[in-house]
Amino acid sequence: MILFCNTNINRLLQVIVVGAGPAGLLLALLLSKKGISIQVLDGAEKLDSQPRATHYAPPAVYELARAGVLDDVRAEGFIARTVCWRKLDGEYIAGLDGGVLDGTPDQLTCLPLDKLGSILYKHLELQHNAEVLWQHKVTSLGQSQDKAWVEVETPTGTKKMEADYIVGCDGANSQIRRSLFGDTNFPGKTWDEQIVATNSSGQTYYDFGKYGYKDANFIIHPEHWHMASRITQDGLWRVTYGEIPGLSREEILARQPEKFKQILPGHPGPDGYNLASINPYKVHQRLAEKMRVGRFLLAADAAHLCNPFGGLGLTGGIVDVGGLYDCLAGIHDGKADDSILDKYSDVRREKYQTMVDPISCENLRRLFDQNPDTALETDEFLKMCKRTETDLEFAKEMQLGVNNLKYDFRQDYSKTGASVL
Repeated sequence: MILFCNTNINRLLQVIVVGAGPAGLLLALLLSKKGISIQVLDGAEKLDSQPRATHYAPPAVYELARAGVLDDVRAEGFIARTVCWRKLDGEYIAGLDGGVLDGTPDQLTCLPLDKLGSILYKHLELQHNAEVLWQHKVTSLGQSQDKAWVEVETPTGTKKMEADYIVGCDGANSQIRRSLFGDTNFPGKTWDEQIVATNSSGQTYYDFGKYGYKDANFIIHPEHWHMASRITQDGLWRVTYGEIPGLSREEILARQPEKFKQILPGHPGPDGYNLASINPYKVHQRLAEKMRVGRFLLAADAAHLCNPFGGLGLTGGIVDVGGLYDCLAGIHDGKADDSILDKYSDVRREKYQTMVDPISCENLRRLFDQNPDTALETDEFLKMCKRTETDLEFAKEMQLGVNNLKYDFRQDYSKTGASVL
């Protein structure tokens, strides 16, 4: 007879999550609701207020619903509709109409990441078995056969903190990843292309809608390629554009007014919009060697990076969290042994290699590496987008294809957790 034995029946599984960004808070919320004891460590004094990424594709929406926060997310954000590709003059090339998914639960949802973090934090505060410790900066780590630990700098001195498992959700510069593999060991590449992200808002915010722009617009052009996307209900838009490589921040800021005059519909001067923020940055395609080393695990940006066009970094990171939650929950319930964490590492890395990396690279190159006048004839993806205008079943299938990022680790419980008595 095969029985499932819960080896943790006399005590809670203890997990430390490093990083109080949305990925870390989401994992902590899911685990704490399962009855697992959680501590979240972050070196900052409070939540990150930078809006950063914004769009949650269906597999990410699914995880937000599982955590019980989706209603709050949609109350503050909105369900995004059409995503499209255009020429620099605004001419519509092709797009995907999210309306075909009306009535389904996992529609593309938009909310700046800082607002998601606030929602998750509010929900986590209600969990009696979870705590967030600010100004707790991890400096080193170690592990034995039966526990893992981190050395942490705090306002009252250095201390050692232990748990059954420790998860690095501490972003692109993850201390957990660097301690495991080395400071410079993050395989992949950095794009030569310089990216500049801006948010435009205020009393004279730029009215893209007047020019027929949809919720998300990708403009194809060899020099002035960019994205213009609505990110809040009250008129905040994000414009992310490419710039000449090698410019200093000061040069980028000086060029911004002329750049906006070239790329925004209507060609406005600086008095035609309010610029809430501007942030030049480099983008990367990188994947850690492993997402599990003994009792240490990695998820989201701590494990992998990709360029922002298409939202696969954000969605992929949230799907990591959902998968890792299922693995740790299975261990907690005695339905899986810890070899399922090797499965987690293998599957999530494979999803990055076969979907996130190649598709996100294609999304970026699509904007600058082709002729906008012939793109609809030469770009197979845009051809498929055009087909969705008349084939609604194909439109649904295409938009739900991103669900292939998901993997249900619960199907592996009996393979790893069963013991014969």
